[in-house]
This record gives sequence, C-alpha cells and structure tokens, in this order.
Amino acid sequence: MKKEAKIRPFWYSDVWLFPKLITIVTSLDQDGKVNAAPYSHIMQYDVMAKNPRMIIGFRQDSHTFQNICATKEFVVNCPPAEYLDDMMETARFYPEGVNELDHTRFKMIPSLHVKPPSIEQCPQIAECVAEEIVRLDKSSGIVIAQIKALVFDEELIEMGREDRIRKMNLPIGLGDEDRQDYFHTTIGHLSVHQLGESPGSTKGSEVRLSMAWDADALQSLMTIPPMVRKMVTDQTEEYCRSKGDDKVSKARMDAHAVEQGMTPELMERFQKKKKTA
Repeated sequence: MKKEAKIRPFWYSDVWLFPKLITIVTSLDQDGKVNAAPYSHIMQYDVMAKNPRMIIGFRQDSHTFQNICATKEFVVNCPPAEYLDDMMETARFYPEGVNELDHTRFKMIPSLHVKPPSIEQCPQIAECVAEEIVRLDKSSGIVIAQIKALVFDEELIEMGREDRIRKMNLPIGLGDEDRQDYFHTTIGHLSVHQLGESPGSTKGSEVRLSMAWDADALQSLMTIPPMVRKMVTDQTEEYCRSKGDDKVSKARMDAHAVEQGMTPELMERFQKKKKTA
C-alpha cells in the first residue's frame, strides 16, 4: 500500500531519496580570499561542445553564491571517497573570510583559466564562469555557468568509462537526517547495460531524411547513438543546405561534425562500439 508523505522543507534531502554528485566549489571574494563549500545541486545544462554549461543551485545567503555574484568565477572539484571527512569539514559554517581548505588535508593548486584555486586531490575538476544568475523568490540562487575547462588527473583521460569510474571512486550523496547526519555511498557493484538498436533502426530513432545521402555518409550516420541521431541528421542537412548542397556527402558531414566539436577521434569511438556490438 502506498501512502502520501508530507512535503516539507528539505524534502529533496531528507524525504525524497535523490542520489547526487558530491562536489566542493571553490571561489574568491572581492578581496581575493578563498572560500570552499560542498554542493550537490549540479547538472549539465548545455551538453554541446561549442558552449558546454552547468547549472548549479546555492543558498542565496551562502558565501559561495555571494562570491560568484561578485566575481563570476568558480571551480567545481569532485573529491574521491577517501576525502569525505575533509569534504564535510568544508560544510561547517565558518565566518566570512575563512578558507575552509585550511582545516582539511586538501591542497590548493592554480586553476588553468579562472582565478579561484582548484583542489589537487580531486581527480575531476570543472573551471566555470557564471553566464546567468537567477534569484528564486525566497529560495535558491541558480547559476548557469560556462565550463571553461574540464581537468582530470592525467592517467584518467585515456581510460575507458568503467576503469575511470572505479579509479576515481567518487562518493554519491544520499541526503541527510535532521540536517546533521549525512549519508553517502561509494562504488560497490557496478552494472553495465548496453543500449541496442531497435528494429528498423532509422525509424526506431525517429530519423527522417529530407535530403539524399551518400552511402558513406549514411553508413557514418548509423554509427551515431540512437538518442542523438535525429538531432545529428537535422543539423547535418541544415548545414549542407547552407552550403548550397542538394546531397549530404561524407566530407561535408565530417566538416560539420568538427565544427560542432565531434572530432574524427570521437566518431571513431562510436564506430568501434558499433562494430563490437
């Protein structure tokens, strides 16, 4: 039997089970003093490579949000599970101007494109600049930020997804109880499910060709994951029309892919997956 639960403050954390990425956001105040605090209200906002963005939520009275409003720059650092105690230390309500990292094992290192520092022990880092700031009435502050750089421990870059997941050992936040006891989990059993093609694959992914395609171009199209194949089809045909073409060629498709950040190396990854499926 199901029963309705009362919706109350902090429902997203202590009533609804909402697994979240654990991050530490570093920022600078107007005087250049470092602030660090944990945040999990974060997700991708624009996934395309030409303008990658994140959306992050903050308390409007938090030092981090106020710093971002003033300076626009910040860094999202993802700590491994063995640093959870240090992450929780940054959650304490220290006075304004205190660098929370001074009370942890974390070491600050220079960021590549923004002024706030990054954290050396974090294997996954995003350097960001706020593009849009939204103040919800009597609620959160929402920041839409452009990702200036994605920075990783060097050995992670060429690893396959599963190996990277296990190596980084990123903790997952599972909410809290009474705003005092905070629950986390780490990598244990990892399941993998492969998304296969549906019958009549172009129909299954809602692809409708409005132009003629060369055989090589069509073959390349079918290596694109089904969930984005329609978007790639529409954008490629629009690109070809803008160039005065009446047919999609492989060369023109590749040129458009490069402009969108879909490098030949990335396309080759898709093709390898297709061949081994």
